[in-house]
Amino acid sequence: MISVTLETLQDVIERALRRAGLTPEDATVCARVHAESTRDGVSSHGLDRIPRLVDYLARGWVDPQGAFESVQALGALEVYDGHLGLGVPHAMRATERAIALARQHGMGLVAVRNTTHWMRGGTYGWQAVEQGMAAIMWTNTESCMPAWGASEQSIGNNPLVMAVPGGRAPLVLDMAMSQFSYGRLGVLKERGEQLPVAGGFDDSGQLTCDPQAIQVTRRILPTGYWKGSGLAILLDAMAALLSQGRATHEIDTVERGSGTGSSQVFMVFDPDQLGGIDACRAMVDDMTAHLSKAAPDESGRAVRWPGASTFHRRHDSADIVVNPDIWSQVQRLAGDRPRS
Repeated sequence: MISVTLETLQDVIERALRRAGLTPEDATVCARVHAESTRDGVSSHGLDRIPRLVDYLARGWVDPQGAFESVQALGALEVYDGHLGLGVPHAMRATERAIALARQHGMGLVAVRNTTHWMRGGTYGWQAVEQGMAAIMWTNTESCMPAWGASEQSIGNNPLVMAVPGGRAPLVLDMAMSQFSYGRLGVLKERGEQLPVAGGFDDSGQLTCDPQAIQVTRRILPTGYWKGSGLAILLDAMAALLSQGRATHEIDTVERGSGTGSSQVFMVFDPDQLGGIDACRAMVDDMTAHLSKAAPDESGRAVRWPGASTFHRRHDSADIVVNPDIWSQVQRLAGDRPRS
C-alpha cells in the first residue's frame, strides 16, 4: 500500500474523469466525493470505483449528459428523472432540493428514478448534517443478494442512510442490507483477511467468513438474516413507489452494470422546526457521551456509534493509504505515468 495526499488523490481522479468525458464541473464534484470517500475509509466506493465508472462511461451505460429533470411536484414531495446520468451529481442535487423543501415545509422528500450508482450513500447524509439537517435516504439496486430462503440472487442490498446533526459530532449511519457489501469483500480479499463474522455462503451452502468463497457463490448474507431480507424488499418497494421508477426485478432488465436504472429517495427534516437545532445537537451529544461511557466488551476497543470512525478520520491530517495497483490504473486513466 502507498500513501497520497487528499489533494493529489482528488486531482488525479478529476483529470481521469475529464478525460472520460465529464464536464469540468461534474468531474470536480465526482472527484471530491470519490477522494473524500477514500479518505473516510470507503475506498471500495471511492478510488477503487473509478476504473469501473470510466468503463461504464465508455460503454454508454452512464450518460454524462443525462439531465436531472423535474417530473412532479406535490408540495413537500418532488419526483425527478435522472436519465441514466451521473449518480453522484444527481444525488447531491436531490439532497440540496430536499433540504430546500425541508426549510419550507419542515420536511422535504425528493425521489429520483432512472438514475445510476450514487457511490457511497453516506456522502449525502453528511451533506445534510453539515447543513444542520436530519435525513433518511436509500436506494434500490439490481438483484445481488438472495432473499431469505433463496439460493440465488433475487433482491438488492439496497443501502440505507440515516443522519442526525450533533454539536460535537453527528450520528451518520450508512449500511447496505447485506452483512458485508461486495466492495468490502473485495477489500478484505486483497488484504488476505477473513470477515469478523459470517458474511455469506460457500459452494456447499454453509455460512463462511471467507470473502473469496462468497465472491464465488455471490450468496451474500442479508443483515439480520430474514429481517434484513424483509427490509431490503420494503425499501425497494418504497423507492419504486415514490419515484415511480424501477423496482429491483426491473433494474435487472436494464443490464448496464451496477446501480444503473435505480430508484432513490432523499428525505430531509429541519430540526429548527422540531424543537430547535440546539436541542437536537444537545440530544445527540448526550447520546454519544452515554454510549462512550459504556463498558467495552472483551475486545477492549472503544464503544462505537454510527459515523464515529468517519468523523475521526476527517480530523486526521495523515495522508491517505491507497491500493498501489488501482492507484497506478487511475493515474494511467488521468494520462500520467505511474510512479511509486
